[in-house]
Amino acid sequence: MDEVINNKVSESALVTLNLEQFFPSEEIALFDMKDYLFMGLILKEKEFRESLKTIDLNQYTKKSVAVTCSADAVIPIWAYMLVASYLQPVASEVAFGTVEEVTNQLLLKNIGQINLIDYTDKRVVIKGCGELPVGESAYLEATKLLRPIAKSIMYGEPCSTVPIYKKK
Repeated sequence: MDEVINNKVSESALVTLNLEQFFPSEEIALFDMKDYLFMGLILKEKEFRESLKTIDLNQYTKKSVAVTCSADAVIPIWAYMLVASYLQPVASEVAFGTVEEVTNQLLLKNIGQINLIDYTDKRVVIKGCGELPVGESAYLEATKLLRPIAKSIMYGEPCSTVPIYKKK
């Protein structure tokens, strides 16, 4: 009794897209404006400019930097611009937000660079569960990119998918 067991999943024409592969790999450093406020509340221009001159920029070299203010203070727009002007020459990326928000921004940026030719007229499964915290916005972005070109889009694992879209 030589019964051949076929793996229908591996034989199918499904293409799996694992969004974890687009997760930013570089370290994200935090630049918190609260550290430069007078009494934790006020940004004084002269002191702020002087303190920026003394920052060891090496700590931000080739890192993505999340610029934020964790204190409940009003920070003038020019202050963020000034910080960016100091960080941009050494950092790989400078973005506004918390580390988590900047991680998500970079993830979405990376997803936006997907080679769509690889998914044109294909049945695509966007992988579900994983090790990294890929959020809802990443799944939404991938779906927006793939819908115009994919034959179908599913969510989950190739052995157990939830249908999302099918070209008519």
